[in-house]
Amino acid sequence: MTVEGTVSGLEERVVGRAWMVRLDPADRGGAAVRVSCGRPACAPQVLPSAAVGRTAAVAHLATHLRAAPGPRPQASCACRAEECHTHVRADGPRDRAPALRCGGPVVLAVINDRQGRWWQALECCARCAAAHPSAKIVATAPAAPARAAAGPAPAAGARGAAGPPPAPVGPHFSHAASSPAPVPVPRAAPVPRTKPRRNRRTGKIAQRFVPHDLHPIALRDELIELGNLFRAYQERPEPDLEQLAELHSRKAKAFRTWAEVTGETELRLDAERAEQAAAAALLQHQQRTGQSPVGEGEVTNRLLPGLTQWEHARTVLAHVAEHTPLPGPEARLMAVMLTLRSALTGTGNLVGQDVRGLPLTEPEELIGRLVDSGWLSIPGTADDLLESRPESPTPITIPSLMPDDDGQGPFDFGRKTRPKLSGWAQRVVGDKKLRKKKTGAATRLLALALAVRTTTDGRLGAEGEGVDLSVLTSWCAVEPDELEPLVEQLTVADWLEEAAVTDGRLTGRLAERVLQVSCPLP
Repeated sequence: MTVEGTVSGLEERVVGRAWMVRLDPADRGGAAVRVSCGRPACAPQVLPSAAVGRTAAVAHLATHLRAAPGPRPQASCACRAEECHTHVRADGPRDRAPALRCGGPVVLAVINDRQGRWWQALECCARCAAAHPSAKIVATAPAAPARAAAGPAPAAGARGAAGPPPAPVGPHFSHAASSPAPVPVPRAAPVPRTKPRRNRRTGKIAQRFVPHDLHPIALRDELIELGNLFRAYQERPEPDLEQLAELHSRKAKAFRTWAEVTGETELRLDAERAEQAAAAALLQHQQRTGQSPVGEGEVTNRLLPGLTQWEHARTVLAHVAEHTPLPGPEARLMAVMLTLRSALTGTGNLVGQDVRGLPLTEPEELIGRLVDSGWLSIPGTADDLLESRPESPTPITIPSLMPDDDGQGPFDFGRKTRPKLSGWAQRVVGDKKLRKKKTGAATRLLALALAVRTTTDGRLGAEGEGVDLSVLTSWCAVEPDELEPLVEQLTVADWLEEAAVTDGRLTGRLAERVLQVSCPLP
């Protein structure tokens, strides 16, 4: 009779389950995000912000975890198929480590990245789960039942045989020899220690273990606390760049002291990198909140806070430059102000003071020309519009700005952003010193153009290299030889400093008093 061989444990195991929930941008430049799941039956969701998206992604994954069966004892690690660092040797790019690297019971774990962009659930062994810093164990599989060994029974004296050896039977052994062994006497309670246990507190920060005997003790406690704070920060649903900058600053100071105590050069380099990270996080926080450094320890609060609103302002000005119905700087300036009044729906309200406050030579004629061109529509005459008061404003309509059948218009910002952009443009155009110097429409247009083409500290151009003159003359609707007098007017009005026209570019910087209306380039 032929006896079939047993199948090895590795051949009997099935591949562990794994699926991922991702958070990706839904559109370029917008705040909406898309939540997608690796399960075939799950459709993507589009949500308005990253915070709402993270909450929905975590809730979606939790629903799958509650509905999914527990981890299977016979499953192999799902991360083995992805060739993670636990299963790939460090000395060879594709050289797999032996299967003995895995160990412990099979668990259902959830891992995620530090930025909160994806969450992955997978079946793996306890040792592989411990190799992931962010892993959280959801469930543990019960111990697999012992299988009956195939083939002949092992010898009675073999190591690892199941159960105690049988009691000897024969004429030379009494009946008491085959009875069960007596129950052992319990151990006495341990004697309490007479000396207090030494404090062996330890921790981990930046993939480094903090020695329990590190002195001074205040440094050891600071490093352990910082490690815990960094790990807690990674669990935040939304980033706080100001807090992150403070953590990096404390880490730089602690690592510098640690380097002085131990003399390790690598710790000193880590301290320098932490200082750079603190400066970068603080600068990014200032940019997002509409602030920027203007001096030693000083910041400026901007009228439009944040990179998104700065980009919206540039978008509106670019749209007006391409769709102005009439030539000349006065028509361009009028188109800017009317576009910002009716940007989202193509409709808005206007009063006579809004028009009379602009530097226009003949506002009645300009309004009539805009109406005749079909770009603007008003219920009455231009004189009626100029006589209207705030309690009875004149409704205006710009057909080219009205949404199409799909509800899409030329701009994608929200209803709360439109009045902020309109107020920003009114603040630039109606600047007190520009009005006092009686500057014209071209000068006000140049002020708008320079306000959206600066660095965070007010230097003209993306890197402070200046702005091309052809771009400015095209926007201001003037000839090249007319631009230099406009620059002089802005300098006299304390809008520009150190202005110079060289090599076809305008260099200089905005005056400190107008930095709050600037929209720095990314």
